[in-house]
Amino acid sequence: MFTINVRGRLGNQMGEYATLFALARMNGRLAFIPASMHSTLAPIFRISLPVLHSDTARRIPWQKYHLNDWMEERYRHIPGHYVRFTGYPCSWTFYHHLRPEILKEFTLHDHVREEAQAFLRGLRVNGSQPSTFVGVHVRRGDYVHVMPKVWKGVVADRGYLEKALDMFRARYSSPVFVVASDDMSWCRKSIVASRGDVAFAGNGLQGSPAKDIALLMQCNHTVITLGTFGIWAAYLTGGDTVYLANFTQPSSPFHKVFKPEAAYLPEWVGIAADLEQPNRGRPGHASARAPKSHQRTLL
Repeated sequence: MFTINVRGRLGNQMGEYATLFALARMNGRLAFIPASMHSTLAPIFRISLPVLHSDTARRIPWQKYHLNDWMEERYRHIPGHYVRFTGYPCSWTFYHHLRPEILKEFTLHDHVREEAQAFLRGLRVNGSQPSTFVGVHVRRGDYVHVMPKVWKGVVADRGYLEKALDMFRARYSSPVFVVASDDMSWCRKSIVASRGDVAFAGNGLQGSPAKDIALLMQCNHTVITLGTFGIWAAYLTGGDTVYLANFTQPSSPFHKVFKPEAAYLPEWVGIAADLEQPNRGRPGHASARAPKSHQRTLL
């Protein structure tokens, strides 16, 4: 059997679940999830993998197997009878070939979906109900300090968000932007809402992710910044996705643990971050060009 260590919050655990699901299928093994992962995911999604309770897990002679963030050929032939995966797998390269099944695993419970849809039905742009919803996930939190101090990078600034929203305004008629974030006060100060097409949703608390992920998933398209939570929201939503690209310096150690081409689907549109801005709370500007390897156009 296969199982996996539980690390991180909702986005990380969704990646761990999907990776376990896919690698067990690929290797012809049974997959079991820890009880703590079930406690995080089951109240939101209709997941199907069975739970391996801690008293049983303690009696099993596990072999630890470290996974990089992305899929590698050797993971198709994993040795051992009782394997516990470690690491932070967070790449579509593990499970995209099983996309319909992954979407089914992360189907929202009816009451979670209906609450999100009720919120969206109540939104108005210029007095009318919009037909196009764009979820906007702004991840800040510890990244505000970790990115510049540890990873030689930046977080999304005001310039990036303006560019991303304007791309959707240019393509769709009267879209409404549904903003979810762990720092809603920053969003309210930094995202221009004078057009009347921006709705600030959720309470901005990391401890209450169900409402945010449900709202984002019920939108038609997605704008994301950093983090696995936003990546998962975009992956499950489908539609057009715009993401923050090139957010670390070329010399950043982040490149050793993160591959953009394994994190973002090829059809997603990247807007390169402005690395000249220190991102210390001052509005900056984002480049309009995507990195060449991922450059797509919505216009």
